Amino acid sequence: MKKLQYNSPVILSFFFISLIALILGYLTDGWVIRECFSVYSASLFDPLTYIRFFGHVLGHADLNHFMGNMLLLLVVGPPLEEKYGSGALFIGILFTALISGVLQFVLFPHTVLLGASGIVFMLIMLASLAGMKDGKIPLTLIIVAILYLGQEVYSIVFVHDNVANFMHIVGGACGTVFGFALVKSKRSY
Repeated sequence: MKKLQYNSPVILSFFFISLIALILGYLTDGWVIRECFSVYSASLFDPLTYIRFFGHVLGHADLNHFMGNMLLLLVVGPPLEEKYGSGALFIGILFTALISGVLQFVLFPHTVLLGASGIVFMLIMLASLAGMKDGKIPLTLIIVAILYLGQEVYSIVFVHDNVANFMHIVGGACGTVFGFALVKSKRSY
């Protein structure tokens, strides 16, 4: 019998922590999600505010929201973790969570943000940079950026739902910036 391998520690841990948060959310009638896994305007003297800046990416509104994000995370994330390393991917997730959390807190104080879609879009843009060589910008990056940004801008202008399209764009921008930084740091050795 073959043994299971925890092949992508950052991505799998992200998945399992998000699953635990979802279950706790159901068990507490949403209290845990509101208090720890959503970012919104709150006092800067509340220590949970700082946890929410990072933790909002682990919370999900319901099972459909969770499944939509986790399926993409589990498909795109492991190859990137293998390519760039667990430490680098963990830093990218923290960076994206903090940037999107702080921007939500400052720019949209009357709305709540939760979910891993910013992280997923960070991973998608990072994946489109995976083939970058000799400082040349991959065509896949340009095509993905045009399609992705076009879809998000269209949704912002014409679709009025509870989807945080601006934070998707922020996640994609974080992935692009982080990807260029990773490529540059690998080149400088």
